[in-house]
Amino acid sequence: MNMPLDKETSTKQIESISSLSTLLTQQKSSYRSQPAPTCSQRVAQLNALKQALLNYQQPLADALNQDYGNRSVDDTLISDIMPCINNINYSLKNLKKWMKPSARHAGLLLSPAKVKVHYQPVGVVGIIVPWNFPVMLSVGPLITALSAGNRAMLKLSEFTPETNKVLKEMLASIFDDTTVAVIEGEADVAAAFSSLPFDHLLFTGSTAVGKHVMRAAAANLTPVTLELGGKSPVVIAPDMPIETAVERMIYGKCLNSGQICVAPDYVLVPKEKQAEFIAAYKKKFNAMYGQVSDNKDYGAIINQRQFDRLNGVLEDAKAKGATIVSANDEAIDIQKRKIPTQLITNVSDEMTLMQDEIFGPLLPIIGYETMADAIEYINDRPRPLALYIMSFDASVQQSILNNTHSGGVCINETVFHVAADDAPFGGIGPSGMGHYHGKEGFLTLSHAKTVLSRGKLNTGKFVHPPYGTGIQSMLYKLFLR
Repeated sequence: MNMPLDKETSTKQIESISSLSTLLTQQKSSYRSQPAPTCSQRVAQLNALKQALLNYQQPLADALNQDYGNRSVDDTLISDIMPCINNINYSLKNLKKWMKPSARHAGLLLSPAKVKVHYQPVGVVGIIVPWNFPVMLSVGPLITALSAGNRAMLKLSEFTPETNKVLKEMLASIFDDTTVAVIEGEADVAAAFSSLPFDHLLFTGSTAVGKHVMRAAAANLTPVTLELGGKSPVVIAPDMPIETAVERMIYGKCLNSGQICVAPDYVLVPKEKQAEFIAAYKKKFNAMYGQVSDNKDYGAIINQRQFDRLNGVLEDAKAKGATIVSANDEAIDIQKRKIPTQLITNVSDEMTLMQDEIFGPLLPIIGYETMADAIEYINDRPRPLALYIMSFDASVQQSILNNTHSGGVCINETVFHVAADDAPFGGIGPSGMGHYHGKEGFLTLSHAKTVLSRGKLNTGKFVHPPYGTGIQSMLYKLFLR
């Protein structure tokens, strides 16, 4: 239930919402005053952002730990700070090449004209940031926006207030509001933000909210990139040793306590190996974390709302016949909001567990008879953001790749494909739309503008009216054959 707002809070929110349009107008005006930032200007911005990240890495890690109640400093460095630094380094290395107009073939009909594609900044990019990786998923898209020569407005999550303070301070130390602006606020501010006439809107979050964002953007015909989620499966093939499979996938499930859009959502394992999988997972989990309540390496659930949601999913599964085993035999810590991986068997489609993205440390385990059955199970459900194949058999790998759809794939690994700087990241269907990261990100936030140019010789006049048999003869001889 939403609590009523006091007058002061309500006034602040109204002021925040009404100021968004003004801020966007200022950014668009600033962009028009310099619509084509040079390579050196963009490089200077990226270098300044890199240095700021290095300077603020400890305050950011401390703030995230406060927001979560416990979040591993190492997890923050590995999954939030380091990917941004690598992204900047990669962009700096390739930016000049990306910006260069690409020559295209004009063809006989247009000769001797020249055709080039120029990559022009789109203008002002809106970025809606989720709470699970608030540094990587704010700064990462910002790196892409700046590389492409744009201005940017970032709407940060209301669930990470301490991190937001540090991000605002960090970004304000290098950019003014006409270049990079940071906005906070509740759901009403987010709704107003997504309704602004940006030149591009990038949203990372749930599929349900993504539909609202796309609907709001459609009113302005604003192009959108949606980075959503879904139920990303792990397929363990018969040839794969179970201990090896667990070793390759457990980090992806435990990082940030499973609060990742590409976390393994459920595991498909040969039916006769389910018990072996549970035993192997418990052994590896205890070696990595042991008791999690006082373990700083194992993160807490972000807030009470998400903790209650996950407990509700567990209770629903239990009530409908599921069997639940804790990965370390430790009870869920209600006070610290810590949940060891809950290994769940005897699941069914009637359970909430198997209908919605889990986004937490719950792991359904589903037995299959044949690989064809496993592939059919995946294809009977919405296309996921990621798919993880555990097999050393090349023919099995290829069969799964050819017969399934997903945003991305890891073979004998999980989640690390997101860190590939020279490759696009994005979903398909319910798991997302469009790409960013790498060159594809630069292209997404650029307008590819075709430019045809002629010199003094005008061959176009040969197709001017009045027409006659001569033009038809030329067309049939040269082109219509």
